[in-house]
Amino acid sequence: MHDLSNVHEQDLLLQLRMGNKTAFEELYNRYKMRLTGNLLRMLKSPQLVEDVIHDIFLGIWENRTNIDPQQSIKPYLFTSAANRAKNIFRKASTEQIFREYLLPRWEETYTHVEEVLLKQEDTLLLDDLLSNLPPQQRTVYRMCRLEGKSYKEVASLLNISETTVNAHISKANKTLRDFMKNNPGFLCIAFGAMVLLSV
Repeated sequence: MHDLSNVHEQDLLLQLRMGNKTAFEELYNRYKMRLTGNLLRMLKSPQLVEDVIHDIFLGIWENRTNIDPQQSIKPYLFTSAANRAKNIFRKASTEQIFREYLLPRWEETYTHVEEVLLKQEDTLLLDDLLSNLPPQQRTVYRMCRLEGKSYKEVASLLNISETTVNAHISKANKTLRDFMKNNPGFLCIAFGAMVLLSV
């Protein structure tokens, strides 16, 4: 068996398209850990992640003759992972697994969704999410979370106390958590964004 660890991806894909199983295994080894890491942050289930990755690479092998060696396979892999994660949450939102497995881990998941959206400044998703807040909460949240201002700065600019700023942030976080927990459709979009944006 030849060592293909140093082979350029373009040549690797060319060999894969011709049915080279060693090339397929090398491709799998190159991307498995990154896909696993991203998916685990959302799905919280090693078994679900394993199933998703298995399906992705099975599809690659079965459709290997359609691979274009001139195009990096990375976007396809992470888009496929995002789509499968969204489908899992769409299905799970109406099934027992959502209540028994995913909801108890919601706090950690929400925090990561929030971090990714804020870090990447995904305007459409953020505007949709923040539209659920009362005007004053939305203003305080934007100033603290998006503009990076301290509670003291925000209190001074809005002529309110730091305690009030803290209260607004706490209430905003609860409102956003509740909204995202109760809206699987938004979750699907957000989780897809998480996979793609954290590549």
